[in-house]
Amino acid sequence: MKTSDFDFGVPRELVAQVPVEPRDSSRLLVLDRKKDKLEHRRFNELPAFLEEGDALVFNDSRVIPARLRGNLHLEPMSEIVIVLLRDLGDHVWEAEVEVGEVKIADIVDFTGLYGQVIKLGERIGRREERLVHIVISDEDALEKAGEPPVPPYIHGYKGDPERYQTVYSRIRGSAAAPTAGLHFTDRLLNELREKGVNLCFVTLHVGLDTFMPVYEDHPEEHKMYTEYCYLGKEVVEVLQKTKEMGKRVICVGTTSCRTLETASQNGRLVPFIGPTSLYILPGYQWKSVDCMITNFHYPSSTNLIMLASFVGLERLRAAYMEAVRLKYRFYSFGDSMLVL
Repeated sequence: MKTSDFDFGVPRELVAQVPVEPRDSSRLLVLDRKKDKLEHRRFNELPAFLEEGDALVFNDSRVIPARLRGNLHLEPMSEIVIVLLRDLGDHVWEAEVEVGEVKIADIVDFTGLYGQVIKLGERIGRREERLVHIVISDEDALEKAGEPPVPPYIHGYKGDPERYQTVYSRIRGSAAAPTAGLHFTDRLLNELREKGVNLCFVTLHVGLDTFMPVYEDHPEEHKMYTEYCYLGKEVVEVLQKTKEMGKRVICVGTTSCRTLETASQNGRLVPFIGPTSLYILPGYQWKSVDCMITNFHYPSSTNLIMLASFVGLERLRAAYMEAVRLKYRFYSFGDSMLVL
């Protein structure tokens, strides 16, 4: 197995630069694994594929304005861009330096917000970006100083920052959106509740693991970083009952999948709080997830590799090629898949 096996070609013009309106009018590619069948729908038709007693599992993490632009203190011609990845406590953050070079003790002026580098980490993959630990002077000022950390393949997005949040986001902490959930509206959530679908919420704060491509030639050599996740007792009880009734657990996004699979022990879900570095590759034996709602993923990403383990590599490749042929919109602001 090579990383290049997961490098599905997507024409640049199909990479969505803005979200559709309304959210649930995006297209939905339905992949039925048992019937080996594809259907082409709209996301607002999702309730037609769910049954009373099924459980949808959402990631309720909220994206912070994690991208900060500034310059080295007293060096106004310098340019420093960082993305905050993980809150380490006591105002210390793990961050990725996207632009510029820093060293220990450097102070960065982010226009009303200051950060001081206290630790230099490794270079990331084959890129020049570096991980650092940085002390943020006033975290309350992040809302004004920071920008939504939209991915680099989205160029110059100036739209409503709330469109890079799910409508049910609650707990601040993500450095990127759990994008499978961007298609849900309050109206659609209410329709699902009225149908008897259980809506369950877990938390995984999206960090480097979720959005970083695999640079190694062989995917099993890729290093996974850690992300915080939480699965509460009440949700565990709902999901256990769902299984006992013969109904389906349907995860909204790969982050919800990783949370449930991390919390699966000896064939059962247990409450969990803490870091996960679970890396799901083809050959993985899935324990808790029956179906999945997911966006179209970036080539050679850990998300795409995970999805291939759930669907099968060749079947997934065929579905992506069909989506390209029919000009679906790809990646974070793009269309969606339902894998049954």
